[in-house]
Amino acid sequence: QVQLVESGGGLVQSGGSLRLSCVASRFTLDGYTIGWFRQAPGWEREGVGCISSSGSNPYYLSTVKGRFTISRDNAKNTVYLQMDSLQPEDTGVYYCAATQRATESIWEPDYDYWGQGTQVTVSS
Repeated sequence: QVQLVESGGGLVQSGGSLRLSCVASRFTLDGYTIGWFRQAPGWEREGVGCISSSGSNPYYLSTVKGRFTISRDNAKNTVYLQMDSLQPEDTGVYYCAATQRATESIWEPDYDYWGQGTQVTVSS
């Protein structure tokens, strides 16, 4: 069974940083586009950004561009979401997802495999 596991979430003060990891088990992430999504309380889940299998030109939601960086280490079967200058509005559960059906997408229906999420809380 394909499985994605996120880690690295936690509580951080406004202006702080966190690095989330997305690790795959039972399959290799090489060849998959990986997206990061988040869901704040009372809000629909939204795409934060994505990175293609080649790792070139990650795509970001406009509100996180310049603050968030997605990278991947295929040798470790891991994708990272580095989050800097965090703000309270970045609070939410963060999910990673994988697809082979798109190379640049933050549209949920494009993704086939999902992790369970990790909580990120940014205090003011």
